[in-house]
Amino acid sequence: METVDYQAFKKIEMRTGTIVEAEPVENSQNLLRLTIDIATEKRQIIAGIAKSYAPAELVGKQIIIVANLEPKAIRGIQSNGMLLATGSKENEITLLTVDKKTENGLLVL
Repeated sequence: METVDYQAFKKIEMRTGTIVEAEPVENSQNLLRLTIDIATEKRQIIAGIAKSYAPAELVGKQIIIVANLEPKAIRGIQSNGMLLATGSKENEITLLTVDKKTENGLLVL
């Protein structure tokens, strides 16, 4: 495992957000287009979690995102952040969530 020093780590801005919309990405079996409310704005994130989650079960979930990740086009669709998840296989992904409802946009410490 490669390590990073604290100065590099503290550049990563993780925030809480609520999924307000979720839909499949056309012509993809694995990608979902998510709209995440992080209080100051709504972010679009493209995530490869469709084999683990149906769009309807995601709406309302409060998750953790990397908010300051450089935007990237995935299948021609702009993704503005990354959600945090874990899993041993592509179809066994588990989203990292908060254990109590909290405000959107809070910095993860």
